[in-house]
Amino acid sequence: MKQKAHDSAPKKMWAYGYAISPPQPESRLAAIQALLDSEHTTAKGHARTWEGRFVHEEEVTHILVVTDSPDQHQAVNQKLEAALSAIEAGYALTAPLAVGDEDQLVAEILPPIEIE
Repeated sequence: MKQKAHDSAPKKMWAYGYAISPPQPESRLAAIQALLDSEHTTAKGHARTWEGRFVHEEEVTHILVVTDSPDQHQAVNQKLEAALSAIEAGYALTAPLAVGDEDQLVAEILPPIEIE
């Protein structure tokens, strides 16, 4: 049996974060954890990538998001921000950054050098 060759490049991935300050105990974040899990399952069901994970530090709690879209105005973001507001947690949202092959990232960030 012949297998089809995949000529599509891997999809570009993006990462961004929510910095929640002051840091929140896990017990206060249970509803948000459930939302993160639900949204991950929904994305997988639609052949998309979206996953959020908590990173707890002494001075801040982070939610690290890895996704296939840099768009931060999706329904999932609105739900997450509403959930953070519901527990009266202050937060800041970082800009999305491309994640991927190091050579690709360097090529996007640094212009080519012309050698004479």
